[in-house]
Amino acid sequence: MHPAFSVVFFTTATGAGYGLLALLGLLGGLGFIPADFWLGLVGMALALGLVAAGLLSSTGHLGRPERAWRAFSQWRSSWLSREGVASVATFIPAALFGIGWVLLGQSSGWVAVVGLLAAAGAMVTVCTTSMIYASLKPIAQWHSRYTLPAYLIFAAMTGSVLANALLQGFRQGSTAMLAWALLATLAGWGWKLATWRYNDQLEIPTTVNTATGLVGGKVRSIEWPHTEENYLLKEMGFRIARKHSAKLRLITQALAFIAPAILLAIAYFLPWPLGAIASMLAAVAQLAGMLVERWLFFAEAKHTVTLYYGRQ
Repeated sequence: MHPAFSVVFFTTATGAGYGLLALLGLLGGLGFIPADFWLGLVGMALALGLVAAGLLSSTGHLGRPERAWRAFSQWRSSWLSREGVASVATFIPAALFGIGWVLLGQSSGWVAVVGLLAAAGAMVTVCTTSMIYASLKPIAQWHSRYTLPAYLIFAAMTGSVLANALLQGFRQGSTAMLAWALLATLAGWGWKLATWRYNDQLEIPTTVNTATGLVGGKVRSIEWPHTEENYLLKEMGFRIARKHSAKLRLITQALAFIAPAILLAIAYFLPWPLGAIASMLAAVAQLAGMLVERWLFFAEAKHTVTLYYGRQ
């Protein structure tokens, strides 16, 4: 039993991709980032490439990937369907923005409008992704006030660090972007620590007794509900040792927050290209750390359905 890597990669890649797309659409469309062909081409390719890779990897989590298109039909009631609709809809203004900003070299007028629409669509998609998990009442670690802001903060954080590395690489870096990436990284670190503190103190009142309504004595199941493994057992019944969880939390903090913050601070004082190299290393370390963070996000969650399998 373990969290599916396809979902871990999906949430990491799309968060970073949409974060970068939102910044490019907002700052590029308003002229704060110059309409340079190669900078725009690499930036849009990186943003949309991460989004596309994440969305494609998510289909590997389906039992019948060829039927993924059917998920779009349930947008009235399903956050998963809303996410699919929002992600596809965002590609339309993003493509138009890419044409205007990259190919035509414009940063105003209709290009600014579609850039803002692409940025808004990116953030809406991140919100729908977070609500897939925040709406699940059986998982107390996800059904909390920390989940939605975490997705937005992490998207802004990873997108900012990627945008800073991109600008530094093309010698278009600015103190404002560098400072924003550093502040976003520190904000992400603070929010993650607060989330862990909340989850560690979380008391889940549901037990086998309360689930069955049998309050007298200790209730236990003498037979399993079924004879074969299912999705919930494979991915929502994972148990991680406390010592392993503590070690992975340290790795997450070191790679996703501490190392990028130090590298970004160092980049401020270094000339080009050393500052660009430090910024790129910060982006690589952060993405690696966020993969670990996302794995922990799924591994530490406890679904109440595991009560049927003898868990307490």
